[in-house]
Amino acid sequence: MRYRIINRKKLYATVFADIVGNIIFLPKLLFRRGGEIIPEDVREILIIRTAYIGDAVMTVPILKPLRKRFRNSRVSFLTSTSAGKLLENNPHLDEIITYDPFWFYPSEKRNYIEFMRKMKERVFDIIIETRGDIRDLLFLAWPLKARHKVGYKAGGGGYFLTHVVPYEGLKHRVEYHLDIIRYLDCDTEGIEWGVYLTENERDRVRNIIAESGIRGAFISVHPGARVILKRWMKERFVRLCDSIIERYKMPVVLIGDDKERDIIDSIVEKMKFKPISLAGRLSLRELAGVLSESMLFICNDSAPMHIAAAVKTPTVAIFGPSKSIGTGPYGDIHKVVEKDFQCRYMCDESSCHYPEYHACMRDIGVEDVLLAVEDIMGELRIECSGLTH
Repeated sequence: MRYRIINRKKLYATVFADIVGNIIFLPKLLFRRGGEIIPEDVREILIIRTAYIGDAVMTVPILKPLRKRFRNSRVSFLTSTSAGKLLENNPHLDEIITYDPFWFYPSEKRNYIEFMRKMKERVFDIIIETRGDIRDLLFLAWPLKARHKVGYKAGGGGYFLTHVVPYEGLKHRVEYHLDIIRYLDCDTEGIEWGVYLTENERDRVRNIIAESGIRGAFISVHPGARVILKRWMKERFVRLCDSIIERYKMPVVLIGDDKERDIIDSIVEKMKFKPISLAGRLSLRELAGVLSESMLFICNDSAPMHIAAAVKTPTVAIFGPSKSIGTGPYGDIHKVVEKDFQCRYMCDESSCHYPEYHACMRDIGVEDVLLAVEDIMGELRIECSGLTH
């Protein structure tokens, strides 16, 4: 069996759990009949994708095809509290259910018991677990009532499913999600995804931009990332932002959450040309709005990168330990800056074992990123007749 788990401890634990699980569930597996899924009979669909914000955003493309295939169904999406905000106002979704699992987030275990007590009162026709994670399958999908439970077994726990989607190996996370609904005979031509902002939200974002002194096109930069090893060096962001302001005569807007304020403050302090900092000032939906108004976005591998891709803002993404083939900005209007280190393909991104610590990021120079910026800006100048986004 092919697993998609890189961390060895997690892999060994999952293999052991699968051995035990397959023995316990052997009678069920011998007579497992997933049964044909008839669209006309489907009334309730539950999608599960709790971790993390960027991954939840990359699950959004499955919603419209699901709605088209299962026209009589009500579609619910179970995700984290933070990611749930980005799903609001989505026309292809009927319900957003939020819960922060204790195996991914620092939440109380007793909250899980109360949450599942309420969820067990409901009956679904299809449950789609999109992460392919044995914990989500065990603690969320398995206890719930559903005729059909669909997902991958590449992360363990296939015995909890009625329909196992074939795992074809490493590919972009959006395609990984789309393969699940292709298994359900959904049409995935013409992908549509995004963050659906209301007019009031768009007006508020434009006011924030105007009040920051911006009159015209601007470039947004996010120097943070949830995983420390995914962060490019602060001093290089300083040089990069100064070079962009000097070359393009455009404002640079630095974005980040409260936890990243120190990083951004340090960059602002050392810059020659002062940028605009919105660190800690934006909600997730306002962040999506600012990104949608940006001419270009520059970032590490992070949730804002996927939000920018979803709102179709050209993005330059700096990749170190993570695999851009799996989690790069989705679409053909973006550029990835990365160096070829073979260890990246077996890196679990939690610790660096290369002889030169963090070399995959340290080898990326400011000029490397500026070249990618120049490529996109050259295309935008032609398309936008000047510097108007």
